[in-house]
Amino acid sequence: MANHRADREAVVEKALAALDLDARCRLLAGQDMWSLPAMPEIGLKSLVMSDGPIGVRGVHWSPEDPSIALPSPTALAATWDPTLARRAGQLLAQEARRKSVHMLLAPTLNLHRSPLGGRHFECYSEDPLLTGAIGAAYVTGVQEGGVAATPKHFVANDSETDRFTVDVRVSQRALHELYLAPFETVVAQAEPWALMAAYNSVNGVTMTEHNALQNEILRARWGFDGAIVSDWTAARNTVGAAVGGLDLAMPGPQSVFGHTLAEAVRAGQVPAETVEQMARHVLRLAARVGALAGAPPEVATVPATINGDALARELAQRSIVLLRNESSVLPLGKLRRIALIGQTADQPRALGGGSAQVFPPHTVSPLDGLRAVLDTDTELVYAVGADPRVKIPAAKEGFDLRVQLCGAGDRLLGEHPLPEATIEWIGEFPDGIGVGELHRVVVTGTFTPRATGAHTLAIAGIGPFRLTVGDVTCFDDAIVPEGDPLAAFLRPPETLFEVELAAGQQVSISLTHTVTTLPEMPIAFEKFSLGHQEPNIDPEALIEEAVAAAASADVAVVVVATTPEVESESFDRTSLSLPGRQDELVARVAAANPRTVVVVNTGSPVRMPWAEDVAAILLTWFPGQEGGAALADVLMGRAEPSGRLPTTWPAHEDDAPVLNVTPTDGALAYEEDVYIGYRAWQRLSIAPAYWFGHGIGYTTWEYESAVFAPDPVGIGVLGTLTVRVRNTGDRPGRETIQTYIAHSSRPERRLAAFAVVEAEPGEAAEVAIPIPRRAAESWDEATETWVLPATAYDLLTGRSVADTRLTTAIRGPHA
Repeated sequence: MANHRADREAVVEKALAALDLDARCRLLAGQDMWSLPAMPEIGLKSLVMSDGPIGVRGVHWSPEDPSIALPSPTALAATWDPTLARRAGQLLAQEARRKSVHMLLAPTLNLHRSPLGGRHFECYSEDPLLTGAIGAAYVTGVQEGGVAATPKHFVANDSETDRFTVDVRVSQRALHELYLAPFETVVAQAEPWALMAAYNSVNGVTMTEHNALQNEILRARWGFDGAIVSDWTAARNTVGAAVGGLDLAMPGPQSVFGHTLAEAVRAGQVPAETVEQMARHVLRLAARVGALAGAPPEVATVPATINGDALARELAQRSIVLLRNESSVLPLGKLRRIALIGQTADQPRALGGGSAQVFPPHTVSPLDGLRAVLDTDTELVYAVGADPRVKIPAAKEGFDLRVQLCGAGDRLLGEHPLPEATIEWIGEFPDGIGVGELHRVVVTGTFTPRATGAHTLAIAGIGPFRLTVGDVTCFDDAIVPEGDPLAAFLRPPETLFEVELAAGQQVSISLTHTVTTLPEMPIAFEKFSLGHQEPNIDPEALIEEAVAAAASADVAVVVVATTPEVESESFDRTSLSLPGRQDELVARVAAANPRTVVVVNTGSPVRMPWAEDVAAILLTWFPGQEGGAALADVLMGRAEPSGRLPTTWPAHEDDAPVLNVTPTDGALAYEEDVYIGYRAWQRLSIAPAYWFGHGIGYTTWEYESAVFAPDPVGIGVLGTLTVRVRNTGDRPGRETIQTYIAHSSRPERRLAAFAVVEAEPGEAAEVAIPIPRRAAESWDEATETWVLPATAYDLLTGRSVADTRLTTAIRGPHA
């Protein structure tokens, strides 16, 4: 390996020497949305990037190019299993190779600072140690497949409000102990080949220009030798970004690097040596992924082929958290009738929106999953109950549509079938059509209604539209966006129309959109949809139907969820309440059937005012394409819900110790300092609904012993804690052993280490867990170093931060 590294660096230096200033600067700017320019003269292929983190979308934002969809990052963290995260990374590398992608823009290592964070589902945890461990394993797996991982968003990009411009004001202690910590762990343990700089500023300096964090800490102190890429459009200043440590400004072709950077060098504003080092980092990245001729790639043999559907199902199973199970209602036994209730039981939220979005080849709903495993003796009754969606769903049933792409003079440039009336293109248009070539997008076809009455149609999008139904023009005007154009892309405004139609009578449909270029979005950008809703939908009747179904069933399973309008990228949440009448639905179903199981299909915490009134609660997160199958496995006892909470769940948002995600005068002060998540909850007089680390499972465990052996050197670790547990239940189980450290001088505890074990009924399992020195250290702002503030510690081992079973006293190095 050392020889390969030397050979690779020699090829990098030779290629670098062959490039003049203009070529080096051209290498540092995207040529389009997702790639860097090829340079055949030095044997350099075009480096291709793709969004993650739960799948590899590739360069096409389109369902025509499907991708395996794994569960959300919160779900992956809920497994508390780095081995599983590593396998997930290997699968994603396999997907990347299939799509000719060299660089996966993931994982997201930002923290759950506030439960209102809109991108909560795309991050792992409120705890930096758990985040770092899962992130490092994920990066290792991706790069074992010969694909570069790109941890993001460096750093303190923990909320979405004003995310392009917000200045995060954070103490050095909190910065090092919390927000930098996962990145430091990943750099040390997984050696990522790239890293993404965030949009936001930290203490007055925008991250793409932050010399202190990128050059002094990331590179000089931690030893990171990869390429730093900007978040898309985050690089705003040529000189500031170059001298501040950025290597790649994405996307292209408009960029602050390229020709503009070359001119800055010639003007003496940027040292030529800086550009040389930037180009070296990019060429090293290319060499590692096998895109530079003559350079031995970092990985010669990739892991064996992984069955993506099977791993997605296993990961979803392992991530499910059983929060409550009164009278052991789960797993379900032999039943006469099951009532399955909820709109998302049939149309689940498999994944979150924004850059985490992919288009899976299929999605297994809870309804699909249960139908597949129940025998013919069990009747499954389904009822919608309550539809939480606040926007009209895209037209599909009864519609026969095509989309036409038209140029100047309405010249037809391309045409495709449209199974669902949604257009969603970003980065490039279909058929190789350029940004300036596309003038109109026309959706045409027919609709055959199933019901007579006032049908609701909806245009969701921005710009000029013309909607015609039959011979009636319903709309011919422009819809103007407000605020962030990317937010308008992810969450477009909706305009509604009512049309009287007769059942069975086919009508023609035409929706024309004139393409509008937004100066704030210098990339191919087109998103709109035609929505449809049947007439005479009575919300009260839907709930009454569900209650009746529950009352006549042996057990009622209610699936509740958030919607893309309340939980997605580009905006923060305003409430932890479930949207629509879902809380009322659960309460009324539980009153009709005491054996009610609630399945919570969300990426982050929600309020559950009915929690004490239902028999069981299962948390499935955004479970990916196989979520319904995994849920059925767990409900029927084919798999154990072995997930544990990676973040604390408050009973009400007002109880949460950290809520504010809204900047004041452009700044967001982290006034709570190091006290976020369970670290802050321990200082309050009120308890959360469910503590960090909580999860029940289907068996019981006895914690028998915990013995600590100090490390004689003690440089990286304090020592090893050997823990012995026993499965005291009647079925095989999996337990997540959690060890927290508490200084003798203060009561608060924080996660120090964890391990996952398995055991058969009556069997004991023993595991040796290294206790890292960093778990006991604090950042001293005066000396700018890590220090051990106490000479004695307690290691508290158990099932959650609030449920520890064994205490082991240890002496610090200075005792």
